[in-house]
Amino acid sequence: MSERNDHKVVVPIGPQHPSLKEPGSFKITLDGEKVERAVIEIGYNHRGIEKACESRNYMQALYIIERVCGICSHAHTSCFCQAFEELAGLEVPRRAHYIRGIVGELERLHSHLLWLGVAAHEIGFDTLFMYTWRDRELVLDLLARIGGNRVNYGVNTYGGVRRDLESELMADILRVCDQLEEKLKYYAALALTETTLIARLKGIGVLTPDDVRKFSAVGPVARAAGIMADTRIVEPYGVYQEIAVTPIVDDHCDVYGRTLVRVKEMLEAIRLIRLFVREIPDGPISVRAPRKLPVGEVLSRVEAPRGENVHYIRSTGADMPDRVRVRAPTEANWHGMSHMLEGFQLADVPIIIAAIDPCYSCTDRAIHLVGGGINQLTDWESIRLHSIEQYKSRGIDPSTIKMREF
Repeated sequence: MSERNDHKVVVPIGPQHPSLKEPGSFKITLDGEKVERAVIEIGYNHRGIEKACESRNYMQALYIIERVCGICSHAHTSCFCQAFEELAGLEVPRRAHYIRGIVGELERLHSHLLWLGVAAHEIGFDTLFMYTWRDRELVLDLLARIGGNRVNYGVNTYGGVRRDLESELMADILRVCDQLEEKLKYYAALALTETTLIARLKGIGVLTPDDVRKFSAVGPVARAAGIMADTRIVEPYGVYQEIAVTPIVDDHCDVYGRTLVRVKEMLEAIRLIRLFVREIPDGPISVRAPRKLPVGEVLSRVEAPRGENVHYIRSTGADMPDRVRVRAPTEANWHGMSHMLEGFQLADVPIIIAAIDPCYSCTDRAIHLVGGGINQLTDWESIRLHSIEQYKSRGIDPSTIKMREF
């Protein structure tokens, strides 16, 4: 369904749409087939993650943080644990750092293979979609063996990791790496030589280096414009302080460049996993962590598959965080989306959106708009009363429903 405005056509995409895996709304103003203006509306997946953490103790909060995103669950808990450990003054065992690195790079493979399949589907290349998701199953099976789950693995804990890696499992990890490497080399050759794929992806969704800096893009989006925005390199943490990551950048500044960066990053992830497995030291996998944190605040950064992931914790000395803030990479990459869409064809919209590998549930937050000199935060009770009035206007009276006590 579309509407006409001054001889232009406004096409709504979403919030429920076949090309969107999560709910988001895009109002695309077209001049013919050309995108003249793009208005992005997100916020359909807000779950109150940050506030939920602030009303629970640190151990309970860790389980919530792991569920910020199913694809980047290990990256989120790594970042949150790293912040906790810095504020608590914990020295994480070296073996735990290596295990975190192995799981983190397996998660990068899982995420990028998933993205490559989705991107192929968006341009009608369903054969590649089926191949990459078949290969992804090998990684998911390993993650399930390590942590018991294919998505939320539960590996991280404060002061280290919960699960050790046996020699037999590490041998299987290396075997899977050998299998995947051959397939990934084929995908890399395909991306470099398949003329139809190149023609479909090259020159669309352009974000120049200046645009990357202006909109603060991160991850493969930034690296596809020649900017080395990899936290593992610019601010090494954990195992990356001992084993260096090879920089991977591209200068295409478009969807094609983002594809090349992700494929090459998967080959680099395999190289790193082999090194981690070969060099992993013996020793304990965790140290005892305190129940409470000292008064203070800390900012932690890790490189999630989608880019720089930032977690902030403020402590008042209690066993619950006073403030938790999660700046997932998609939140940074959304800012340049309108710019990437404008000037291109309507048919390019799905793949341009997909090229940032968007995670709506990672991003969605409740925001407070300040205007008229009034600066007042809205509490839960005010929101509840507002909702009651809204339902009453529709003939429903939910005022008898009791709020859950935390």
